Amino acid sequence: MSHRSVIVFPDDTVTVIINAIDAAKKSLRIKMFLFSDPGLINAVIQAKHRGVKVKVMLNPARRNGEEENEDTRKILEDAGIEVKDSNPLFGLTHEKSMVVDDNIAFIKSLNWETKNLTETRDYAIITAHKHEVDEVILCFEADWHRKLFEPGENAHLIWCSYNGRERIAHFIDEAKHTLFVQNERFQDLVIIERIIRAAARGVKVHVMVRPPHTLKKEKLVEGVGGLRIMDDVGIKIHKLQHLKLHGKMLLADGCRAIVGSINLAPGSFDDRRELAIQVNDTDIVERLQKIAHHDWKNSHPLDLSDQGLFTDLELRGEGGSEKLVLDIDDKKNDKHKHHHKP
Repeated sequence: MSHRSVIVFPDDTVTVIINAIDAAKKSLRIKMFLFSDPGLINAVIQAKHRGVKVKVMLNPARRNGEEENEDTRKILEDAGIEVKDSNPLFGLTHEKSMVVDDNIAFIKSLNWETKNLTETRDYAIITAHKHEVDEVILCFEADWHRKLFEPGENAHLIWCSYNGRERIAHFIDEAKHTLFVQNERFQDLVIIERIIRAAARGVKVHVMVRPPHTLKKEKLVEGVGGLRIMDDVGIKIHKLQHLKLHGKMLLADGCRAIVGSINLAPGSFDDRRELAIQVNDTDIVERLQKIAHHDWKNSHPLDLSDQGLFTDLELRGEGGSEKLVLDIDDKKNDKHKHHHKP
């Protein structure tokens, strides 16, 4: 295997991840926000049965209290696997990573849920670079033992809450010709400002996002506001067709990329454990460039007009349009509300 490689979902399959687990001889360290895919659960249990030392760290619950990992936790513990809640220092642990035998690390945007493997645009970078692998291990062990993790000013990877906002802002600032960004959320004003400044200096910017109705109601104002500000300055904003967007990927000038778990939102930068990696490997960047072109071709402009937002939120979502103080036609409003009734 080369020093780094990329997996793109759903184009590729979970086979690469399962093969890596099956090849483990000494140890597996797994840190996951959501873990429920039966194939991956079985692969991890089989590794334990072979004598591999397995440690699994799971986010205990979402902010609403929903405990989505409890069933998996019980299955793994019944198989004799060590399972711990993620570090309580963070509101959430959204990092998705795995280290195999202390020499290969997977840095991912995807959860270990079946839908993330088969229905969503997602990414994983596999690295065998020792300094990167060691950094993932150091963070894992620090979170496992509830100790402080500080990778320092010369950190190789991108961590939240540590250097995430700074590293991503700097990445955008260095873009000279093109910038392609796929992310579920555009809510952080520092990052939005950097994207707008990139467009202002002549960078061709393409943004791909999930539609507003997928946002939580309490995040509508900042989420939609950020998109409309970018739209107002001429940045092209699209939504993916046929696939759900879950991946977090930035691609600049066809030569540099960032892949990881970080949403472009204040909560991700300031209150969550997140992990991403910047790469410039030619084969990886070329693959991501092809995916970017394919996804843009198979996307639609996001209608951010008042009427477009009203239609998206009230017909496709669960409402919340009143938070945005939309100026819409009353007759259309009545018609939409009538059709929205159960």
